Amino acid sequence: MSHPFSFEQEELLMKREDLRNIAIIAHVDHGKTTLVDAMLKQSGIFRANEQVVERVMDSNDLERERGITILAKNTALMYKNIKINIVDTPGHADFGGEVERVLNMVDGVLLLVDAFEGPMPQTKYVLRKALAQKLKPIVVINKIDRPDQRVNDVLDEVLELFIELDANDEQLDFPVVYTAARDGIAKLKMEDENQDLGPLFELLVSNIPAPQGDIDGPLQIMVTTLDYDEYVGRVAIGRVIRGRIYNGQTVAVINGDTETKNKIGRLYTYQGLKRTEVKEAALGDIIAVTGLDSVNIGDTIADPEKPEALPAINIDEPTLSMVFSVNNSPFAGREGQFVTSRHVRDRLFKEVETNVSMRVNETDSPDALEVAGRGELHLSILIETMRREGYEFQVGKPKVIFKEVNGKQCEPMEYLTIDVPQEFMGAVMESLGTRKAELVNMTELAGYLRMEFTIPARGLIGFRSEFLTNTKGNGIMHHVFHGYAPHKGDIPGRTRGALVAFENGETTGYGIHSLQDRGTMFVVPGQAVYEGMIVGENNREMDMDINPCKKKHVTNMRSSASDEAIRLTPPRIFSLEQALEWINDDELLEVTPKSLRLRKMVLDRQTRGRERKNA
Repeated sequence: MSHPFSFEQEELLMKREDLRNIAIIAHVDHGKTTLVDAMLKQSGIFRANEQVVERVMDSNDLERERGITILAKNTALMYKNIKINIVDTPGHADFGGEVERVLNMVDGVLLLVDAFEGPMPQTKYVLRKALAQKLKPIVVINKIDRPDQRVNDVLDEVLELFIELDANDEQLDFPVVYTAARDGIAKLKMEDENQDLGPLFELLVSNIPAPQGDIDGPLQIMVTTLDYDEYVGRVAIGRVIRGRIYNGQTVAVINGDTETKNKIGRLYTYQGLKRTEVKEAALGDIIAVTGLDSVNIGDTIADPEKPEALPAINIDEPTLSMVFSVNNSPFAGREGQFVTSRHVRDRLFKEVETNVSMRVNETDSPDALEVAGRGELHLSILIETMRREGYEFQVGKPKVIFKEVNGKQCEPMEYLTIDVPQEFMGAVMESLGTRKAELVNMTELAGYLRMEFTIPARGLIGFRSEFLTNTKGNGIMHHVFHGYAPHKGDIPGRTRGALVAFENGETTGYGIHSLQDRGTMFVVPGQAVYEGMIVGENNREMDMDINPCKKKHVTNMRSSASDEAIRLTPPRIFSLEQALEWINDDELLEVTPKSLRLRKMVLDRQTRGRERKNA
């Protein structure tokens, strides 16, 4: 094989033909994790009698429940003596920080597209980053067994997307493979009779470039992900960019201008879904190392004799912030295991070590911290995770982070894509109009309308639940960060006031029944409430203090209506996201492992009244 460079250069640059590194890009629900399952099964990674869970790549409980990938994960399989490292990327733009780092570990990407839905906006976001990094794409059109598949149209849409994202000629000449991941079938042409994933493996090996570089040069590893293990502490994961690394070796960890020397505890590579301890790894390998306590994402692990740093990774800025504080309600400490400000603070700072697009800042109060993230989903996943770990705390209303650009106050904008049946179009347009959204594009799909908008990030707070109501659950929405634009003016908030309990006690059926015509209740009979806790939504825009604990007075008089059964309307039960969307600036959400309670910041009724008058 002749190369345009001289023999000396060829000696320096070596290709690892026994290795390929790829990332999978796909929209939520397009079958990425199912495809990886099938690839692992067919490559013989699992023993014949081994029980394999479905969707092995989504290891975290929350990911399984919501069916989304949050954390980037690695797996590896063998095909004809070639090791293929596969990195799973999150599809949600809220986890964009994960995406950028992942792409630094690979030489090519599999773009997975649903044979009916076609390329979706979230895919666009990750694909743009991949093409900008000059990665080699392979297009996989999945779910070709769907009765409503439209493979040819989808292929045209993919091509249009590549052109729109300024792909170069080489990238535009992408290979295509058609798959039914659930059945483990891949074909190069739709009419092929093939019954396994062989064609996909062959395409990977022949099209994705093998890692190349200087295998004998001084060591360089870019740390792209951190994991935490109770027994060994931090686990740094990254790709060997140059040289070789050995178990127990002393290395330099470079972070900006600071450099520390450490000894590697253990060295692992990936085999299937497990980490396997190895003696050494070389150029192109994706590895995990323990023993480096001070290591952070974006650091370079280098040869202590010749420490050279790799270029830093740029990560999208946070766009939304929330204040996390210690729970100070009358029910504090009843349900949680970790309740003090030290517990909450330590947990949040530990999160920032591995969650790169998140920031934690001090506030005026020692009991409160401001946490900034990439969006509502990003922050609510953190809240839900902490809640399951036994933490108890309160959070305030999410607020967007403004930024000054050329002397003007600018706010984060999102690019929103909505698919709705035509009859709901009017309601959705009206709801988005008040939220300062601008229509950019509209196309017709089979029976559906696809509308694309730019909308201020704060306009999306609370939109999802309203949207699902407006479309009777038939609408699909996705949004990605679009950039900053000058402030778009006021967006009206919640139009109805809160019904607030004015004493501590236990709710009664009688008490709730007598208040039902005032608004929508959030509580059931027999539930403990405290003064200042929000127990319902008023029909009017004012807040109202009420008593849901009222008991029926017993008299010796019998009226004809007194023994009728009480009929209660079912209460509205909030999910975490709905509760965050519902609260106003003067309200908080109390989060414990067992309950979500809405409350006023100031619990005392008299004090609230005085503040209202002064305002």
